[in-house]
Amino acid sequence: MDIEAYFANVKGFGVLASADAEGRVNAAVYARPHVLEDGTLAMVMRDRLTRHNLNQNPHAAFLFKEEGSGYRGRRLHLTRLREDTDPERIAQFKRRPVDPEREDEKGALFLVTFRVDKVLPLVGAGD
Repeated sequence: MDIEAYFANVKGFGVLASADAEGRVNAAVYARPHVLEDGTLAMVMRDRLTRHNLNQNPHAAFLFKEEGSGYRGRRLHLTRLREDTDPERIAQFKRRPVDPEREDEKGALFLVTFRVDKVLPLVGAGD
């Protein structure tokens, strides 16, 4: 599957699931990930529960439901590789402009990069 073409051409709704070191699970709404040249995925996130969990346990799952009726989409099994705090680099990946005053209120941003371990259909076991 060409994951870069998929996320470039398909609109939908994403949920990133993570768990802390004790296995307590969290799920959070996230936009489509950015696909980097090396095939890894990057997501911009704030210093909240998902990031906290990923710092304790690098494994996550991203569920992406395509727009429209039915249950089409993908489930991606991910492993966190690294995190970038460079504001200029992060700005390259932000899709929505935010008022700088409101941005400071919301807290720091991080660009978190993941390896894709497995891709499955939204429904069913896959091949």
